[in-house]
Amino acid sequence: METVVVAFEGEKNGRRLKELLESSGTAACLLCRTADQVKRLVRQQRLTAVVCGYKFPDGTAEELAGELPGFCTVLLLAPRGLLELVPERPGLLRLPAPAGRRELLAAVEELLRLGEEAGALLPPRRSREEREVVERAKERLMARNGMTEEEAHRALRRRSMDCRIPLADAARMLLDGERPAP
Repeated sequence: METVVVAFEGEKNGRRLKELLESSGTAACLLCRTADQVKRLVRQQRLTAVVCGYKFPDGTAEELAGELPGFCTVLLLAPRGLLELVPERPGLLRLPAPAGRRELLAAVEELLRLGEEAGALLPPRRSREEREVVERAKERLMARNGMTEEEAHRALRRRSMDCRIPLADAARMLLDGERPAP
C-alpha cells in the first residue's frame, strides 16, 4: 500500500481523511499539521503524494507545493473560493471541499498514480555515508554562516549544480576545503 502525507492545520480533518483512506485500503497515511513537517517527511522518506488543506500555521498549500521536490504531487482539498486563488500548475491537483467519499477516493488514486510515475524517475537513494557527509556540510554552513538547514541545503545543491558534481561530492569538497592544511 502506498503512503500519503495528510496535512491539515486542524487535527480533526486530518484524522477523518486518514481513517477514510486507510479503511478503504487506498493508502497508508502520515499526519502532519505544518508545511515544514510535510517538507521534512517528503524529503526524508521520498514520498510522492500529499493531500492537504489550504492553510498551515507556517504557510499556504500553494507555497508548500512550490517548495516540494518535483517528484511529489499534491492534492489540495479546499472550498471552491480558496481553490480559485491557487493557479493551476503541474503536480498540483485541486478538489473542492466538501467532497464526497467516491470523489475523494478517486482523486487520491489519481494523485497516487501521478506520484508513482514521478517516483519512477527518482535517482537511487544516497548511501548512509553520503547522507552523513551532506549533513556534516550543512551543519558547518549553518554554524559558520548562520544559515537555516534549508538555506544550507540550497547552497550545497547550488554548488553541486555549478560544479556539475553529485551533492555528496560538493559536500566533501566543502568539508575538505575548510580543513586546516597539515
